[in-house]
Amino acid sequence: MKQKSDSAKAANREDRLKAALKANLARRKAQARARAGSANETQADERAGKKKD
Repeated sequence: MKQKSDSAKAANREDRLKAALKANLARRKAQARARAGSANETQADERAGKKKD
């Protein structure tokens, strides 16, 4: 019986780690998109002659 509980714990841990990794990747992608978007806005402002305060 102990083997089943150990394997169930391992599977549960693996599922939690998989979900955490997926959430982390999604968060990092969103941050990268936001940085790319703000960089594009900054470049457009510089081309238009606008300065950021």
